[in-house]
Amino acid sequence: MSGHSKWSSIKHKKGALDAKRGKIFTKLIREITVAAKIGGGELEANPRLRTAVLKAKSENMPKDNIERAIKKGTGGLEGVEYTELNYEAYGPGGVAIMIDTLTDNRNRTAADVRSTLTKSGGNLGETGCVSYLFQRKGIISYDSSEYTEEKIFEVALDVGAEDVKNEGSVIEVLTAPDDFAEVLETLQSQGMKEVSAEVALISDTMVKLTPEKTAKAIHLIERLEDIDDVQAVYTNLDIPDDFDPEES
Repeated sequence: MSGHSKWSSIKHKKGALDAKRGKIFTKLIREITVAAKIGGGELEANPRLRTAVLKAKSENMPKDNIERAIKKGTGGLEGVEYTELNYEAYGPGGVAIMIDTLTDNRNRTAADVRSTLTKSGGNLGETGCVSYLFQRKGIISYDSSEYTEEKIFEVALDVGAEDVKNEGSVIEVLTAPDDFAEVLETLQSQGMKEVSAEVALISDTMVKLTPEKTAKAIHLIERLEDIDDVQAVYTNLDIPDDFDPEES
């Protein structure tokens, strides 16, 4: 399984998503606000906003929260000005890490990211040091015990998905970022309920580490995700299928 999907699965097992629901909402509201500010408040004309709203709905965010975030972005309500910053870093064992942030204070965010990396066995890299290893894709995952690869393949590729991969416990649908929303909504209209769906950075160059260093890398990712200004963390860490999240 790809590192990104495996990490999403581990977070579900650890109950991290439920425990941090409020923080997830905060991050999603920031993304919706910025997306609306950049591309306007109409979902059909703004793929980034449409994607953010779909993600918010999948996390059961109330409709009122979503609408307020859009209004803040379009100027209908007063809101904070956020800046997008991206950091490239190395983790334990030399794994590549990409960190997406939205912040209203560049100095605070830079200090928090640098400090977290240093304390957990990582280090900040120069621009371009690891970004070449990643590409942004829409990723929609389905439980392979619920749906067949053939059924998903038939619907997904017909509506513009780039690829369908059977990764064992999940079946992944990969799309171009701008096609993500349409593909997801079409699959949902066919009665298919996804395990997870998001636009994310993925790497074809995965790195395997010892169990000890894998646990340390995952610990670092968790600490980075705990930073309020961090929207998402991506890595090329290849997490073994038998890795036990309870022991990390």
